[in-house]
Amino acid sequence: MKSLEELTRPNIWSLAPYSSARNEYSGHTAKVILDANENPYNKPFNRYPDPLQEDVKAKLAVIKRVSPEQIFLGNGSDEAIDLPYRCFCRPGIDNVVAIEPTYGMYKVCADINDVEYRPVLLDENYQITAEKLLKATDKNTKVIWVCSPNNPTGNNINHDEIAKLVDAFDGLVIVDEAYSDFSSQKPFRDEFEKHPNMIVLNTFSKAWGCAAIRLGMAFASKEIINIFNKVKYPYNVNSLTQKQALEALKDPYEVDKWVKIILQERLRMMQAFKDLPICEKVYNTDANFFLAKMQNAQKTYDYLVNKGIVVRNRTRISLCGNCLRITIGTKSENQELLAALRNL
Repeated sequence: MKSLEELTRPNIWSLAPYSSARNEYSGHTAKVILDANENPYNKPFNRYPDPLQEDVKAKLAVIKRVSPEQIFLGNGSDEAIDLPYRCFCRPGIDNVVAIEPTYGMYKVCADINDVEYRPVLLDENYQITAEKLLKATDKNTKVIWVCSPNNPTGNNINHDEIAKLVDAFDGLVIVDEAYSDFSSQKPFRDEFEKHPNMIVLNTFSKAWGCAAIRLGMAFASKEIINIFNKVKYPYNVNSLTQKQALEALKDPYEVDKWVKIILQERLRMMQAFKDLPICEKVYNTDANFFLAKMQNAQKTYDYLVNKGIVVRNRTRISLCGNCLRITIGTKSENQELLAALRNL
């Protein structure tokens, strides 16, 4: 791969990051804190949060089997998606490559940052080869995006093809594993130390059931994480989010229970959809949702909305014509959906 300095925007490489009051102080426990122009009243909400979320990272590192220095925490995964553009991609010059269809924020962030976005269509099995992705690159390609399990298709992208891609590409490969906790495939998070050009994303929003607190994760080399920390806003993760994350991390086994129940319901729901006369195909999935091809997706979607049931209509997305994306809910929610569809 190219050196990290070659990949990084020159102004970012030489950037002197903002130094907050909380960054500068370290050492003894403080009894009197008069350094950050905070209001002394309304404790504990008057204090700025830890800018590097060290307590959360320490607990997360044990669970994810990485070093705290290899973790970036952001305001949802969307911050970790936006930062590679801001750190590595020169506006109006560089480009990124991504599988298609996939999560829409990769393109939105590219457009915001004035970076050319090059989608590469998956095949009929929602798979792709490293060779096909590499053919879309040129000397100004800084990043290749791979979401696995992919959204909206639900399936894992072939592990060996991603590994080939990482080995062959001289830029950064970002593997978004937001749904990996629902998959039996070994996550790339366990392999990124072998690949200095790999960034792996994850989130508290899916398996951890904490979408409301907006906390995303990126795992990468210490050097890449340091660049992210230079560019991020000083207090990007608020104190309430950090507190709730620490509470969630106390019991990872509870998350395992939730995942097990969701997987059981996923199997039941997929079989039930296969039995529906209005459903033409149910696609295999490795996520907490599945894609179902309907006879008339728009009609079915409108019918469900009138019943107060909301699913996602993906019919306008590439390769997803007449498809609904069904998120696995509680057993009672799933049953209500099935009952409505059986009466259509």
